[in-house]
Amino acid sequence: MNLQPRVESNFLNRELSLLAFNRRVLAQAADQRIPLLERLRFLCIFSSNLDEFFEIRVASVRTKIKLDSQAVEADGMLPQEVFRRITQQTHTLVSEQYALLNDDILPSLAKESIAFVRRAQWTDEQRQWIQNYFRSEVMPLLTPIGLDPSHPFPKVLNKSLNFAVELVGTDAFGRNSGTAIVQAPRALPRIIRLPPELSGAKDSFVFLSSVMHQHVGALFSGMEVLGCYQFRVTRNSDLFVDEEEIKNLRLALQGELPQRHFGDAVRLEVADNCSSSMTQFLLQQFDLDKNDLYRVPGIVNLVRLMSVPDEVNRPDLKYPSFQPGIPKTLTKRVDIFSSIQKQDILLHHPYQSFLPVITLLQQAADDPQVVAIKMTVYRTGTNSVLMEHLLRAAQKGKEVTVVVELMARFDEEANLSIASRLEEVGVHVVYGVVGYKTHAKMLMILRREGQGYRRYIHLGTGNYHPRTTRIYTDFGLLTCNPDMGDDVNEVFKQLTGLGKANQLKHLWQAPFSLHANMLAAIRSETAAAREGQPARIIAKMNSLLEPEIIEALYEASQAGVTIDLIVRGVCSLRPGVKGLSENIRVRSVIGRLLEHHRIFYFHARGAQHIYLSSADWMERNFFRRIEVSFPVLDPKLKRRVFKEGLQPYLADNTQAWEMNSQGEYAIKPTKRARLCAQERLLAALQAPSINEL
Repeated sequence: MNLQPRVESNFLNRELSLLAFNRRVLAQAADQRIPLLERLRFLCIFSSNLDEFFEIRVASVRTKIKLDSQAVEADGMLPQEVFRRITQQTHTLVSEQYALLNDDILPSLAKESIAFVRRAQWTDEQRQWIQNYFRSEVMPLLTPIGLDPSHPFPKVLNKSLNFAVELVGTDAFGRNSGTAIVQAPRALPRIIRLPPELSGAKDSFVFLSSVMHQHVGALFSGMEVLGCYQFRVTRNSDLFVDEEEIKNLRLALQGELPQRHFGDAVRLEVADNCSSSMTQFLLQQFDLDKNDLYRVPGIVNLVRLMSVPDEVNRPDLKYPSFQPGIPKTLTKRVDIFSSIQKQDILLHHPYQSFLPVITLLQQAADDPQVVAIKMTVYRTGTNSVLMEHLLRAAQKGKEVTVVVELMARFDEEANLSIASRLEEVGVHVVYGVVGYKTHAKMLMILRREGQGYRRYIHLGTGNYHPRTTRIYTDFGLLTCNPDMGDDVNEVFKQLTGLGKANQLKHLWQAPFSLHANMLAAIRSETAAAREGQPARIIAKMNSLLEPEIIEALYEASQAGVTIDLIVRGVCSLRPGVKGLSENIRVRSVIGRLLEHHRIFYFHARGAQHIYLSSADWMERNFFRRIEVSFPVLDPKLKRRVFKEGLQPYLADNTQAWEMNSQGEYAIKPTKRARLCAQERLLAALQAPSINEL
């Protein structure tokens, strides 16, 4: 098959596409239809996303510029041009974010008696209480650092709150450098609730930055404070661990993690009142220039406001609570193993509870007929109930094997801790395969039944993380299908042992067969369309970047295949280009829940194949990770996946953003009745009963 030569203009830039996603998140904070405290939460999510964007993506672009790289990605842009566009767009987004906070969200909260009291508004009683709080709770933890030849500029932690102080006068030793740095301890809360009797509103808070700013003079006895300015530096947080050179990944990672907090600076945020001289001084200290500077009219870390919705008891300003449902087949019997024997079970989180997965592991730990448990761990969080069941299973003498991915970004420390605890009770802990992240979500339980063994399998699109299963949309499949069990067992053999990769019966596996099988499925639809047969592809994922897949989709579109892509985040494909992709539609659904499941539908000449996966259509997922994509074999469950995971999202006219050929997104106005996929699924699947969609 002859593909057209790759044309750079046919691909959108990854970093700019990611910024477009964050623009859609920020739009949620501006949406008046969303409850007020949830709008504040979206504003904080935008800040958190932007932090990671700078820590990883901007840091990568800056590194390429530093190395004078002339390499271009599929979109054809040089790193210098990418950085120029990033800088322009992020400055605009940050300005919009603070205008939204200061001119809309904070005044609206104040009208609801949720106030953030600024220094100029403090009453005498509040001022006295804050002074006492500073002296008793804050001041003992502070270590002001006056800058002089024996006290150089301190190492500033990534994303920490700091104050640059301009002083005049001399100290006890006759020093008069005029500049000091005060670092806010991480142990201190950034938002402080005022006592009810002093509050001018039902819920009143002051910022730690305001408290420190007001009383910073107490740290410099006999000197005059000319200015006190908040600042925050963002650093490169990507870990450099040369997996080809190391002998012990765990030890290498333990040595590298502490350095993450002190990588090269990539962004400087300062309060908008910061003097020009101090701003220039800080830029010099961090080896940054004016393009890397963000002056903000407010606190420099809005992520810290994330705790406010949980601290305020105002359900009328939040999304309505819901109770995840339980499939009927699991409510009829106590023994989960007998339920799985009866039929495959599909779980749709968070509309349906993650509890059956926890129950499966709990019963496996206690069941004397269970002899072995194997599980992959990518992200599971600290104090995970799943880990407790694995620990108990090992203590009861079962063979427990856990494949822990040490390189799960920003969860490395938690996973190291989990690995240590598991090893202490005799669990076989394996760190996967060097050079490949283990991203597949698999649980296998071996149970003695009759004259042999039966394998019980859980495969999922999301992590074994009880907290995220309440806010991420994912599918999980419980089955004891023998062929699926053989496939999962084969993948575990690869992860823990040595040997060639054998052909699997049902699973598509990266890095071996997933990419080739996805391409083959797309090309099969192309061939059907050319023969005049019905042909359709629907794919839902987080990111779409892999060039060969995109080119195959372009060719399928040109052949007449109808293609619907539901891509939450980054998408490098250009839809709707005449002669190239006019049969491709791309939409992104942003709402209360984070869309996370990966679903791949192929018409397959009427067979209608549906695969679920932990893998996005990205090079890393296809070639540098261990992933699985698994079919939904039961016809009833296949219909459920289509009706719950695809159909509502294609019909959504409330939270679905349509993408044009330039990579721009908009929610198209419609006269049709309002349809919100997430609300529809919540109504249909939450407890106490499951209704037909």
